[in-house]
Parts: sequence; C-alpha cells; structure tokens
Amino acid sequence: MLVISSDQLAGADLFIDAVYEGRRNGNAGDDPLPALLGVSNQGGFRILGSRERPRLVVLTTSMDDPEWPDNLDHETGVFTYFGDNKKPGRELHDTPRYGNLLLRNMFEALHTRKRDSIPPVLVFASAGQYRDMIFKGLAVPGVAGLSPLDDLVAVWKTTQGRRFQNYQAKFTIIDVQNLSRSWLKILQADGPWRQAAPQVWREWNTTGRAHPLKAVRSLEIRSRSEQLPSGTDNDLLGLILNRFSSHPYAFEACAAEIVRLFLGEGIVSVDLTRPVRDGGRDAVGKYLIGRGTSSVLVDFSMEAKCYNPSRSVGVKELSRLISRLRHRQFGVLVTTSWVNAQAYEEIKEDGHPIIVISGGDIIRILKEKGIPTRESVNAWLDSLGDSAP
Repeated sequence: MLVISSDQLAGADLFIDAVYEGRRNGNAGDDPLPALLGVSNQGGFRILGSRERPRLVVLTTSMDDPEWPDNLDHETGVFTYFGDNKKPGRELHDTPRYGNLLLRNMFEALHTRKRDSIPPVLVFASAGQYRDMIFKGLAVPGVAGLSPLDDLVAVWKTTQGRRFQNYQAKFTIIDVQNLSRSWLKILQADGPWRQAAPQVWREWNTTGRAHPLKAVRSLEIRSRSEQLPSGTDNDLLGLILNRFSSHPYAFEACAAEIVRLFLGEGIVSVDLTRPVRDGGRDAVGKYLIGRGTSSVLVDFSMEAKCYNPSRSVGVKELSRLISRLRHRQFGVLVTTSWVNAQAYEEIKEDGHPIIVISGGDIIRILKEKGIPTRESVNAWLDSLGDSAP
C-alpha cells in the first residue's frame, strides 16, 4: 500500500487506495485534506468554491457508521453515500455544511442533463489510524441502469421516537487510476480544469456514460476471514446465534427472510419444507427475472445452517443441497458460519449455481437494509414470529 507522508501532501498526486497521512498532534489540524486539496479539515462534505458554484466536492466517510452504512462495492464501482442530516431536529436540506443541498443540486443537474454544473467528486475513507485518509476514487453521481427515482432517495429514520429524513445517494467511481498534482492545482486556482480533466471524466461530462472502476475478484474462493464479520459486527451475528442456538430448525425461517432481503423484489415465494422430510432443502422458492410478459420464473432451493463460526460448512452439507438441484434451478446456502475451502472449490470448479450467504454476508445484508444495531437486529428477530414464511 502506497503511503504519502504529511510533509509530501502539498505536492502529491492522488492514487487509488493510497494512504495520505496527517500530522500527529492529536487535534483537528492533523487532517491531511487541507494540505492535500485546500479544503476544510472537518465534515463529511468539503468543497472548493462556493456553495452555489462548487468546483470540487470531497466526500469523506468512516465506512463504519452502523446507522448510516456508506459502502463501496469494489466489483461494480458503486459507492453508496448517506447525507449529513443524521440526527432529528432539522429539515432534509437544512444542514450546517449544506451537504444534502449539494447532493440535491448535483443529482438534479444529472437528471436534467446539466452535467456542466456538476463538479468532480473525490471520495476519501478513514484509514482507521489517527486522521489518515485513503483515496477511494473520482466519482460521478448516478449509476448505469438506475433510474432517477432510485439514485437519490430520501429515507426515513426514527431516533428516540422522532422521525426525520436523510439522503441515500448512489455514485459511480469511474475508471481513473490517479489524479495528477498539475490538474489539482488548476482546480484549486479555478483555472481551465475541465479541459485538463481525465479523459474518462470528460467523456461522462459530454455523453453521460460512466466507465466504472471495477475490481473483479482474482480469487473466487473466499477465505474464512472474508466470510465472517469483524469488530462489532461479531456482536450482531452473536445475537442471531444466541436466538437460534437451542432450536436451529427455527433458523430456517430467519434464513428465508435473509434470502428475501438479499434477492429483493424478484422473490415471488419462499416456502419452508417440513423438517423431517425436506429432501435436502429447508425451503423452496421462485424468483422472477425480468418484468411483465417477458419475465422468466426460476425455481430455487435453500439450505440453512445455524453453526457457530468455529464450525465450517463442508462438502457433506453442500452435497445435500447440490443433489436436489434440477436443470434451470439454483441454490442458496445461508449459514451463520463459513464454507470451508474444499467445499467452496467444489462449488466453483464444478460450476454449481449456488449462492453462498455466510455469517459476514448476513450482517452486511441487514445493515444495507437499515438493520445495523443491536436494538434493530433484536427487533427484526422478534418480528420473524409474525412475518416469516
């Protein structure tokens, strides 16, 4: 990993996933972004220029806020970012740093094809040490295939009985490997930066077509650590394990709801099978691909394993699911644990159409669906008695 020290910031280029170190004085002045880009040293939204006419927007994120789970999907280049109205008491756009107003203006310009008024957006994530930051990429608002109804959404939250709204925005990290210091200097001086902008950004500005920076996994077989949660997410998984440890069959209904959350509106049905005669399947369902008369209905089978993470899912358990799949069917394995290497290799090498939802995946799915805390996970688990299939 490339590390840029604090004394190099003023002359440094921006490189994808490079760490930009701040000072070590223990205060807000340690932030590296003022020296690196000339922006302020606080806030999730930082701009160059005026609020009405920003020429550069910097989005910063810790990536670990459970209530507002910003996320970068490296395989698709889609960056999900939540606005700055994160507490009750204010109107959606009435925030101290006008971040939500910036989001509204950028996406409104996108939808009305006024891309010339949209500034470059730089994304930085906390490195988890001091105030160091990691450059995640150059972003543009919107995602290919996502409608104007879905790329910027005002979502409701309730905190201590008070309801309020915040934005959930979808950006695309475009395929730019680095940004030169010469271009950053032109931006800072408000010179002719559009002409000197990276070619991929200029193409988006002209045509609206964004080429995402996609990092396809070179290793399809996930390790144990990649399949399990870390940090405080372990506590959330522990809530699920504790709830079903004494009656693992009850986890099947929970697993079915997780599949519903993961597959989304394409789910037509998920029906649990009888525990003693399930034939290698804990549930069967139907998934709709497409819409209307052109849609295709596909059958799937689900297997649920409520295992402690100290125990992996192996070849035996997976073979049971694989043996029940028929032509044009797919399988879903949902486990609070992980799939060992031998079983994972069998899935990949033999091309079995099986989706693996491991313990870490379960927590990511819940957080993406607005279930990020101990209280909300417990409430969701409590609701399964009424809503589970």
